[in-house]
Amino acid sequence: MSAAHAGWETDDGWRHEFVDAARAATGGFLFGIPLLYTMEVWWTGQRTTPLRNVALLAIVYLVLLVLHRVSGFRHHADVKLGDASRDAVEALALGLVLTAAVLVLLREITTDTPVGVALSKIVYQSIPFGLGVGVARLFLLGGDDDAAEERSAGGGRDGWRGTFADLGATVLGAVFVGTAIAPTDEIPMLESQMDDQWVLALLGASLVISYVVVFVAGFAGEEQRREHEGVLQHPLTETVVCYLLALVAAAAMLWLFHRTDGPAALTLNRTIVLGLPTAIGGAAGRLAV
Repeated sequence: MSAAHAGWETDDGWRHEFVDAARAATGGFLFGIPLLYTMEVWWTGQRTTPLRNVALLAIVYLVLLVLHRVSGFRHHADVKLGDASRDAVEALALGLVLTAAVLVLLREITTDTPVGVALSKIVYQSIPFGLGVGVARLFLLGGDDDAAEERSAGGGRDGWRGTFADLGATVLGAVFVGTAIAPTDEIPMLESQMDDQWVLALLGASLVISYVVVFVAGFAGEEQRREHEGVLQHPLTETVVCYLLALVAAAAMLWLFHRTDGPAALTLNRTIVLGLPTAIGGAAGRLAV
């Protein structure tokens, strides 16, 4: 990618680290968010033992080590074992931190949660997050800049065509992710644990994450996306509009699976709870077009 990319990718080491971390976090969210909405994994974390947790972390670390020998979340491809080892540790740590943050946001970890139970939940839920971090570049970078520019130049993505492509991809991605979660009991369970402030915090986090996925993480075609002059294709405008579409898709799926019975406020809160995974799915869909 160009060093001038949106002011992020320069010779400044800290900015490089930020973009690498954003890319890693994106991989974690894309691969890990469905499991965070699975109560069986919450319960498994409540009854596991510290020894099993340590063994699980060791297994995940070994898998990440192999992934980073192939292609990790950084701009360069690691070829030395020492580099791959350090990146595997960073990926595992980042997966644990992201998992903990989302579990707190979903109120699955609170100040009343015993430390041992909280740690076990984080370890079990961090498995797909850590693996997502490890494969972020391998599966999501999408080739070199020349290929991305060729795809952008040949796709006619400016104007209304680009706008409709983004909107359609958002809906498809949101439905793809949301249909696996909307019918489950996790949505009403999570909603019942949140007050209005937490719901608003979840809404804000969903917007930030979807923006980072598409416009910060440095995946293929991002530079071209920032240069588009199509309707609603300014980064902030596109993020808000596509998030609203993800909410509409979430509400439709909740209605389809009879999860909208009750007061309108309850339905709205459930929609926002489901809106986190659907917004991430919608952002992933936009990466693909």
